[in-house]
Amino acid sequence: MENKEFKNRVYGAVILKSINSNFNADFTHHPRTLPDGVVYSTDKALKYTIKDYFRKINNKQKLFYIKRFNNNLNPLTLDETYVELFGDFPENKNTKDDKEEIMKKEVLRNLLTCLDVRLFGATFAGKTNISLHGPVQINHGINKFPENDIYTEDILSPFRNPGKEGANEKGMSTIGNQTNLKEGYYVFHFSINPKNTEEFYEMLNTKKNDNEKMFLSDNDIKLFKNALNKSVTVLDSSRKIGTENEATIWIKLIENSIKIIPSLTELIAVEKKNNKIQIDVEDVYKIIKSLKEDIEVVEIFYNPITTKIIGLSNCNRIKLKNIITDEEITS
Repeated sequence: MENKEFKNRVYGAVILKSINSNFNADFTHHPRTLPDGVVYSTDKALKYTIKDYFRKINNKQKLFYIKRFNNNLNPLTLDETYVELFGDFPENKNTKDDKEEIMKKEVLRNLLTCLDVRLFGATFAGKTNISLHGPVQINHGINKFPENDIYTEDILSPFRNPGKEGANEKGMSTIGNQTNLKEGYYVFHFSINPKNTEEFYEMLNTKKNDNEKMFLSDNDIKLFKNALNKSVTVLDSSRKIGTENEATIWIKLIENSIKIIPSLTELIAVEKKNNKIQIDVEDVYKIIKSLKEDIEVVEIFYNPITTKIIGLSNCNRIKLKNIITDEEITS
């Protein structure tokens, strides 16, 4: 099956459920909070789960911005990572002053063979400097649940701290603590604009045959979309367990549309009724309805067992799908 170039713009939102969990801690190990006390998450936390999902589930895909270690179990530098993946930096002798110059175009070509760079772009400030504004942009996630209850609990370690030299051994093991968000629903707005990297691909594809050309592909977006729906649930680390993919909104515009959609974060409300989460997308639906001539498809993925989507007056043009099975929800 031919892997075609992806040319459409996409807008959407990812909603994460966090129960007794700490999805994105600050440097004091508490859930991050805005000045008004509302819990939030940086975009980096969600991007990390997406790349981790690619690494675990789609491990045939090359990734650049993930942590790698040397033989001493220390993280590789940026340049060391490049060399490990692609070999030595390509150089070309400058006949004017007889100096070796790094071929930035070839470095860029190598970087774009990595799925995470094709999606999120790159800031490469190592032996050479390259800045690539990626087609996928993700905003901070804001807790849209009415409550922001954070609690701390003590944990007993099985080990004691060593005392001073010559002192008697301590009889107590150490006590630590961990801090969690009792219940929250992070809403991340995201967008995809293939034109962000279009000029770079045009430069790299000059004088190339069709089978040698590089581009953001349908398959890249398919992998990304799948990761949006599942990556956080898959990442069951001790601090992030309890945070799961609850819903995803995917609004794909027609190829030549010049319309824009504002951040969906402020247009989505979350509340709990009868022990079931209700995600109110009424304001999102108003925008969808007003742009119906420019929209190719709207998909809303969610877990129908735990969640109810409200605010859709007429959802004939909107596909509702199970976020776990990817099957369409018909009732």
